[in-house]
Amino acid sequence: MRTWLPVKLAALAFSMLFTIAAPALALEMKPYDAASFKADQSTGKPLLIMIGAPWCPTCKAQEMILDKLKDKPEYQTVTVYEVDFDNQKDVVKGFNALSQSTLIAFKGDKETGRTAGDASFPGIEDLLTTTLN
Repeated sequence: MRTWLPVKLAALAFSMLFTIAAPALALEMKPYDAASFKADQSTGKPLLIMIGAPWCPTCKAQEMILDKLKDKPEYQTVTVYEVDFDNQKDVVKGFNALSQSTLIAFKGDKETGRTAGDASFPGIEDLLTTTLN
């Protein structure tokens, strides 16, 4: 039994090292703030603006779809900025959004697409893909 202990410890140490060194594969979601958004735009990063409201069923459906897409490796570099439709009216207006459940895709400072009210998996994935080109 004692001879297996070093092997088990080595295997455990290796698996922990691999877990720590492995990159996170997920969409990064964070609350919108102008400075962070501008900084990310200047790097050419893929971005998605998600204008939503907690009471909006379409927004919840969009969030569920993004949650399903978050672990796909191709989207690991996308940052999703969440804009509160009710409490960030100036930001909503600045993005020329007319309603909650508006998604706006960017590659750096170039808008690559937008949708309002789309809660379909293919539609949201297609929009997200425009940020990668």
